[in-house]
Amino acid sequence: MKYSAAKVCTMIIVTATILSACGTQTTDRAVLLAVEDDPTISFRLCFYVGSQCDPEGKEGLAALTATMMSGGATTVRSYEEILEELYPMAASYGFSVDKEMSVLTGRVHIDNLEEYYPLLLDAVLRPGFTDADFNRLKTNMINGIEKSLRYSDDEELAKAALYNFIYEGTPYGYLNAGRLSSLNNITLDDVRDFHRTWFTRDNVVVGLGGSYEPSLLKRLMEDLHTLPESATEPPSPPTPVDINGLELLVVEKQCDATAISFGFPIQVLRGDEDFWALALFNSWFGEHRNSSSHLYQIIREARGMNYGDYSYIEIFPNGGRRQMPAPNNARRQQLFEVWIRPVQHEHRHFVLRAAMRELKNIVDNGMTEEQFNLTKKFLHKYVLQYATTTSDRLGYAIDSKFYGIRGDYIELLRSRISKLTLEQVNDAIRRHIQYENMKIAMVTQDAESLIEAFVTNAPSPVTYSTPIPSEILAEDEEIAVFPLPFYRENIRVVAVDDMFE
Repeated sequence: MKYSAAKVCTMIIVTATILSACGTQTTDRAVLLAVEDDPTISFRLCFYVGSQCDPEGKEGLAALTATMMSGGATTVRSYEEILEELYPMAASYGFSVDKEMSVLTGRVHIDNLEEYYPLLLDAVLRPGFTDADFNRLKTNMINGIEKSLRYSDDEELAKAALYNFIYEGTPYGYLNAGRLSSLNNITLDDVRDFHRTWFTRDNVVVGLGGSYEPSLLKRLMEDLHTLPESATEPPSPPTPVDINGLELLVVEKQCDATAISFGFPIQVLRGDEDFWALALFNSWFGEHRNSSSHLYQIIREARGMNYGDYSYIEIFPNGGRRQMPAPNNARRQQLFEVWIRPVQHEHRHFVLRAAMRELKNIVDNGMTEEQFNLTKKFLHKYVLQYATTTSDRLGYAIDSKFYGIRGDYIELLRSRISKLTLEQVNDAIRRHIQYENMKIAMVTQDAESLIEAFVTNAPSPVTYSTPIPSEILAEDEEIAVFPLPFYRENIRVVAVDDMFE
């Protein structure tokens, strides 16, 4: 099978029995993506361990362990020596950690493979776990929460607040980086024990992409076989608590604008029959960073109230820095989310009403034939941009294994989109998307005046500094009084200094 973007020659997803170095058989898993004219080799070593596996009171342990593996010394080299050796190769490696998987990603030119390979493997097999690295990296993680997330990025703060709000009480209900109180409880022995428990030979999917030789897979499997065997089962999928009406979390801080995120859990995962229909709906409603999507047109294009407005049917980390979704954030429980980028405080009530009104309209009335056909044509081509590199395609193939999808996800998505009907899409919207039971997170100041306006359902008219078409002004009058049934008992206010403790 060939792809014009990456010129992929073959993709093989294997669950194979590999001979280990000592001649014994183990059931190891591999995802192979051979690309003849890619002069680099991409590695993705996916361990089925994430923040959901953190022990109680040690939240952040998975992230700290992985961070020390990729951002610290090994028993063979200091971290400074590792960086010095990687630099002339123009190569690197690093871990990403989500709820259910931690993935070591690396890429190197084939000419430098022999010099690079030991560095990559040492990070997994021989992490140094030194006191100096532990103190440095744990301090960085704490500062990332205390200083960066709380005070430097209100958009990510609102999204993180929403995720914690939706999943509170479950293993998904805190930052991947953990809680501040828990990070302070983690010891270096905890890190070493966590590595021995979860970074095991039975708990890894090996991903190889590019112009590698077949012998590299055997070599990699043999090396990984020196890891210990698995003895620990991951937790069960999270079961979020039921949402009762509109539940609001206000993170109060002095800020220049209000950041808003809202959503609810959905029981649809990638590969499910309804997933393809919801993917098309979501692309029309709020495709990430796409100016043609409906929410963007309503809130930014027509009214100029913020920078962008997007929606999601899967988790989308680092949305402020990424144009396309990142692979290897696969989860057994997903959510529908709307991200409203910061708006002026005086517009916060109006913009929430506008977004909720559009959601109600699409759930009640469905997409039109014109909207459906236009989005179908657009998305069929646009998804080719999701994974334009060998490494990203390899990541998506690993996710497909997680979800039990056969074949290349991007091509499967295109194929299923092309076969959708308007009736299928609208039926999936009616059964999975709703507007009555929602959790909302807002980062804003003067919380009490906002809450008073919400619980009294006060009108929220807006004015503009430039001329606005009459049809928009007429619609604004309807939006300004659109009912949002808030009740004070469903509203929680948290000072920003108390977040993520």
